[in-house]
Amino acid sequence: MSDLPARLRRLIRSDVQGLHAYAIQPSAGLVKLDAMENPHRLPDRLQAELGRRLGVLALNRYPGERVQDLRAALAAHAGMPAGFDIMLGNGSDELISLIAMACNVPGAAILAPVPGFVMYAMSAQLQGLKFTGVPLTPDFELDEAAMLAAIERDRPSVIYLAYPNNPTANLWRDTVIDRIIEEAPGLVVIDEAYQPFSSRSYMDRIGRHDHVLLMRTMSKFGLAGVRIGYLLGPKALVAQIDKVRPPYNISVLNCEAALFALEHADVFAAQARDIREQRARLQRDLTSLPGVKSWPSDANMILARFPDAQRTFAGLKSRGVLVKNVSTMHPLLVNCLRLTVGTAGENDQMLAALRACL
Repeated sequence: MSDLPARLRRLIRSDVQGLHAYAIQPSAGLVKLDAMENPHRLPDRLQAELGRRLGVLALNRYPGERVQDLRAALAAHAGMPAGFDIMLGNGSDELISLIAMACNVPGAAILAPVPGFVMYAMSAQLQGLKFTGVPLTPDFELDEAAMLAAIERDRPSVIYLAYPNNPTANLWRDTVIDRIIEEAPGLVVIDEAYQPFSSRSYMDRIGRHDHVLLMRTMSKFGLAGVRIGYLLGPKALVAQIDKVRPPYNISVLNCEAALFALEHADVFAAQARDIREQRARLQRDLTSLPGVKSWPSDANMILARFPDAQRTFAGLKSRGVLVKNVSTMHPLLVNCLRLTVGTAGENDQMLAALRACL
C-alpha cells in the first residue's frame, strides 16, 4: 500500500500507483557490467578540448540553432535517405514515449516481441494503450507465425523490432522482419540502439517504406551520460510525431558534447572495434565454463544461462563485479544473466569471478 495520504492517492492514476520506478543498481566500488555502456572514456586530450567548448556555452540561453547543426550531423553520420527527416530525443526512452503519445487514438495498441526492451510496454501502459508481447522462440528467434497472428488479431498502431534485441543480443532474420513490415497495419519502429556493434543495419532498406521508422541512440556510441536519441523516417511522418516533442528537450551541453563526439567519430569507432574484439574473446571463454550456455551476440552484451543465476549473480557481486540478473524478466530467460562487454581488464575480472563462482 502506498504511503501517500488517501486524499492525494485519489489524484494519482491507480495503475501508476501499482508501478515500480525504474531501478538503477548501486555500483560504487564495483566493476560495472550491467548497463551495456561503452567502458572507454575520452582520451585526456579530448576531455580537455571538450571542457573548453562546454565552458564557453551560453547557459543563460535556451537551446537554439546549434540543435539544427546536431540534426544535420547525425543525419550525415547515419546516412539518412533522401526524403527523410530526423527528430531528436532525450535518449531513446523519450522518443518511445513520444511515439506512444502521438499514436494514442481510440483502440490503438503497441506490439513487440518479448523478452525485449521494457520501455516498449511501459510507454504503452503510461499512455493507456494496449500492449501485446509476442514470445520469441526458445532460441530467441522471432516466431513468425505468432507475430503475424497477433498483427492480424490486434491490428497494432506501432510494432517495435529491436535490431539487435535487448537482452538477447541477437539479430533476427531479415526475411521475417520484411514479412512483418509488409503485414503491419500501422508503424514499424526498427530500434538500432546497438548498431555500433552489429554486423547488419536496416538503414539501407528503410527508404522502401512510408510506415517504417528507424531509431538509434548515442548512448552505446559512447555517450550514455549525454542522453541523445534520434529517430529517422519519412518527412511527413516525423513531422507529426515531432509535434508532441517538448520544446528545448536537448540541452546546449548535451548538444555540444554530441557534436564534439561526431567530430571525433574515429575515436569512438576504434572503441567499438575493441568492444567487438572483446565480445568475441568473452564468447570463446564462456564456452569453457561448466554448465554455462551463451548465445551469439551482435551487441555489446552477451546473454548466458547458468545453473543458478541468482547464486552466480550474488557470487559475482561479492567478488566486485556487477552484471544484470534478467532471470525473472520472462520465462524464456530463466537462470539467465546479461553480461556487458567491458575493457580487457574488466572482462578478466569478470571471468575470474565466474570461474570462482562456478
